[in-house]
Amino acid sequence: MRLRRIVTVDKALDTVFAYLSDFTTTTEWDPGTVKTVRSSGDGGFGTDYANTSTFNGRQTRPTYVVQELVPNQRISLRGENKTLIAHDTMTFREVGSHETGLKTEVTYTADFTFKGITKFIAPLMTSAFTKLGNEAETGMAAALARL
Repeated sequence: MRLRRIVTVDKALDTVFAYLSDFTTTTEWDPGTVKTVRSSGDGGFGTDYANTSTFNGRQTRPTYVVQELVPNQRISLRGENKTLIAHDTMTFREVGSHETGLKTEVTYTADFTFKGITKFIAPLMTSAFTKLGNEAETGMAAALARL
């Protein structure tokens, strides 16, 4: 299952990247996130984040690891727990012009692979995932606007 959302904000690219590449900020913009703590690393490649989220009334605890970090361009993380593998990627680019004003566009893609019995139930939860994606898009736009 894949969720993709695009958020455009009237903020500098380096400010937006610095904020979102610190995965602990998910508590401020992802409505499903209860807590995210950096377990190890400096935020760059190989950094581990312990995440606690709720989805459909259930609490999950995936561990996310930074798989790729290209400053001001892209960050990719892989999250996993006993029922799920998630690949989250955020790409960043400047849009607009100097005449109309530069903005930052963030494309957030989350790919989910389910394990065990969950892989049989997941197709029935498409609307719940769509709602989650919509709420995360709204939360991200609001958090970035406050920067």
